[in-house]
Amino acid sequence: MGRILCFDYGAKRVGVAVTDEQRIISTPLLTCENKKIFEFTESYLNENNVDLFLVGMPLDLRGEPTDSTAITKSFISKLSSQFSSIKIDTYDERYTSKIAKDSLIFLGKNKKYRRKKSNIDKVSASLILQSYLIRNS
Repeated sequence: MGRILCFDYGAKRVGVAVTDEQRIISTPLLTCENKKIFEFTESYLNENNVDLFLVGMPLDLRGEPTDSTAITKSFISKLSSQFSSIKIDTYDERYTSKIAKDSLIFLGKNKKYRRKKSNIDKVSASLILQSYLIRNS
């Protein structure tokens, strides 16, 4: 079984997280500029066995699409075209940024670290992925 690579796609950055080979634990991997995400993904796939992409789907509090939903769907379409052999699934990403910020406080990270949006993005991706793993276990 291959790893799951999770993307929290945003207008400027993409938070990325990955599972272990047994698909038990989610780990924040990095935050990448969105214009470099396909280059990163290609490189990562050359080094690692991944058989599922998970993309956080932005929805409003009622579960309805937001302005960001269309941008994310466009990203998914490009991801599917470029990496057609890898299955893609989506998962609700509501509240993940807030939970990520709270998690960094709980972990004792200093204010400078917590204010860096790239740290929040990769932790958000990890939270999306961990929620997906729990729901599908």
